[in-house]
Amino acid sequence: MKIAKVVGNVVSTIKDRRFKGYKLMIVEYLDLDGKPQGVRHIALDGANAGIGDIVLTNNDGGAAVMVMEDKELIADDTIAGVIDYYTVDGCTKTAKDLY
Repeated sequence: MKIAKVVGNVVSTIKDRRFKGYKLMIVEYLDLDGKPQGVRHIALDGANAGIGDIVLTNNDGGAAVMVMEDKELIADDTIAGVIDYYTVDGCTKTAKDLY
């Protein structure tokens, strides 16, 4: 699992039938200090996230099946939750700290 920020969305009128009705969001992974890490990814949204939200993503192809409760769905990245805050080494960071 990784922490990421939602930086955009993808609109696709023609897509595989298994993705119909699901949102696709562009996410940017963050380190624990909130700094961007690596390239951006497209993630299947299982948490009703919006642009600017700090989210928890799962990078396992089977996560979409569990999060979306859809046995046919496969995705490399799935947004599993919207983060309010997290604590590392006694230091708490809120989502607002990472904007």
